Amino acid sequence: MGELSGRVALVTGAGRGQGRAHAVALADASADVVAVDICRDVASIHYPMSTENDLAETVQLVEKSGRRAIGITADVRDSAAMEAAAARAIAELGGLDIAIANAGICGFNPMTELRRDQWDDMLAINLTGVFNTFRAVVPHMVERGAGRLVATSSGAGKSGLPNLAHYSATKWGVIGFVKSVALELAQTGITANVVCPATVDTPMVHNAPLYSIFAPDVAEPDRETVRPMYAAMNPMRVPWIDPEDVTHAVMFLVSDKARYISGETIEISAAGSAQR
Repeated sequence: MGELSGRVALVTGAGRGQGRAHAVALADASADVVAVDICRDVASIHYPMSTENDLAETVQLVEKSGRRAIGITADVRDSAAMEAAAARAIAELGGLDIAIANAGICGFNPMTELRRDQWDDMLAINLTGVFNTFRAVVPHMVERGAGRLVATSSGAGKSGLPNLAHYSATKWGVIGFVKSVALELAQTGITANVVCPATVDTPMVHNAPLYSIFAPDVAEPDRETVRPMYAAMNPMRVPWIDPEDVTHAVMFLVSDKARYISGETIEISAAGSAQR
């Protein structure tokens, strides 16, 4: 049996990318998984979101590890939907021990050109979505006297970035929110922590509109066009890290090894954090 045998984890943004990597690793460690994703596009965002087929594939990968899995299509902006997801997990899987608030989006525009819908969607998904997720699971965890909460911030949660003011604002906000939650829950047996990845190899950073920001003079920039530009953003000069690189940090934080680690941020930054 794995080190998380008997535990149940809820992961948002689990349709692909980091969320899927977390879900699969949790299953490999013998946890049952509730995989949540919006499974529809967000109008203000320039790249497609996960689909129902993506979420179904994540569920299949969890089940391949021999664990129980529930796939739930839900929008983290909807507090009632997240409460329903938590209630279903508790009813069908017997409880909730881990919650990973990973769902997030990224868009870009100079601050003076940001549309109100871009600002509102960014805050509602990246920041309010973390609140809705944690708020849905914490009362149950308090009753049980144990729990692990992890939220995904970003290197942009530790610095400012041009054209990403709304994104950076949400990621700074996630850190402040989680640190506050860690203090509120310090005597309950629940820990709350944050991971701050560098550029991760996911559709969020691999799409034509974002490529054009990094290579404005190239007619149709692609992955190889932007590789050197992306690599220049960190001291290790790696263009992007794998989702599993973030998962390793998440798995430590949800393990018993991290029982006295709370209110922390772990940066998977390819040495970018050394410059701040």
